Amino acid sequence: MTIETRQAIDPRHARTFDTAQLRAEFLIEQPFVPGEINLVYSHYDRMIVGGAVPSAGDLVLDSARETGTPGFLDRREAVIVNIGETGTVRTGSGPHELNHRDMLYVGLGDGPLTFSGAAARFYILSAPAHRHFDTRLVTIDAAKRVDLGAAATSNDRSIFQFVHPDVMESCQLVAGMTTLHGGSVWNTMPAHVHDRRSEAYLYFDLPEDARVFHMMGEPSETRHLVVKNEQAVLSPPWSIHSGAGTASYTFIWAMAGDNVDYKDVDMVEIGDLQ
Repeated sequence: MTIETRQAIDPRHARTFDTAQLRAEFLIEQPFVPGEINLVYSHYDRMIVGGAVPSAGDLVLDSARETGTPGFLDRREAVIVNIGETGTVRTGSGPHELNHRDMLYVGLGDGPLTFSGAAARFYILSAPAHRHFDTRLVTIDAAKRVDLGAAATSNDRSIFQFVHPDVMESCQLVAGMTTLHGGSVWNTMPAHVHDRRSEAYLYFDLPEDARVFHMMGEPSETRHLVVKNEQAVLSPPWSIHSGAGTASYTFIWAMAGDNVDYKDVDMVEIGDLQ
């Protein structure tokens, strides 16, 4: 298992970054490594983001020095998403089979985590938790679906809310998935920020020769990251998080912070972006 620590970056400091520095601080270039658990420990709301690919046998996430606790989930909750073929995640309370695009919420203390499935690809999200909620599997069919946008504005998309107050309870993790329909490429535009929460994005189902331009930065000092399939982005509270792709794609969004109010955002008018 590999865990990399990323420090929180002040927006005034981020304004000075070149492309290489932006990518080093905010882009997770290879979360999915065959036969490994590969994680990033972020100082934005202590979120942990990464992947597990049990291609050669079971992988176990039991403890991590970065959490300062004997067990990984002793003071944390987690969300596991399978973006590959069917696999199994065993928690302290038992095994859970995840099909493609299913999400598993794992409550505080329900570790260790064992990942299995030769063709499974597990995306891992975790944040500190203050109370226990039961571990729960939410399938793509059980998620709440919200259709937004239109083909005329190139943002016809479906939002699937999994770990979300309208579906289930959690401490501070909120997670879901957005799919762009054919011919649409824009997500989350008009843009917004939410200074009370940090966020992470994983882009997938993107053709290998396609890219997403992930928009970030302060509204008056925007930047971008060029992201390819199965790469993730850490989104700080002060940053917008919008994007446009050279082809349609799907992304997993997750947030952690002061509340679980999905609509608690500060909108930014398109005319105010610079």
